[in-house]
Amino acid sequence: MKNYIIHHDWKIVEEGFVPEHNRISESIFSIGNGKMGQRANFEEKYSGDTLNGTYVAGIYYPDKTRVGWWKNGYPEYFAKIINSTNWIGIGVTVNNEELDLAKAKVLSFKRELDMQHGLLTRCFVAELQNGNQVEVCSHRFVSIVATEIGAIRYTVKALNFDGELSVTPYLDGDVENEDSNYDEKFWVEVAHAVGGQEGISPLKP
Repeated sequence: MKNYIIHHDWKIVEEGFVPEHNRISESIFSIGNGKMGQRANFEEKYSGDTLNGTYVAGIYYPDKTRVGWWKNGYPEYFAKIINSTNWIGIGVTVNNEELDLAKAKVLSFKRELDMQHGLLTRCFVAELQNGNQVEVCSHRFVSIVATEIGAIRYTVKALNFDGELSVTPYLDGDVENEDSNYDEKFWVEVAHAVGGQEGISPLKP
């Protein structure tokens, strides 16, 4: 493993953003509560190399293997832990430009997982292609007491401009597993709706 993680008794800390490390960090900084688990994906859009993952304990899919029956020792099916609805999505636009760390200049970046309190924190300053600079901080956790609850506090601060800032939370049920055979999707969206301050995206396996 690449040795870029800062040592701490209770915390896992990453300072500075290196895109080549992102998938590794998404795994290292994962959170979970025994009922659901989630990779440390960004809330806002990221068009760089990433592996989105939100998983529910006990739910899997019998994925048929690509090899034929003549391959001795291969099972007919593999049990895949399937990617579930992405509930952390937050679209951010600054003066009509979408915030995307794969396209922006990252001026500072820190990601921290507090193992004692189960809190994932990420703060960064980025300069968009339009020259606007923003400071973003996100705090995320999944409750170990009420195991169906996950929560995010997400703040965006304009640093060098006046203008229009848009923040749009969303659910994404159109998910897939990168390692699925035959490019199958394991969930089927049965409905979706947005109203007031609520949004729903129920799925069935």
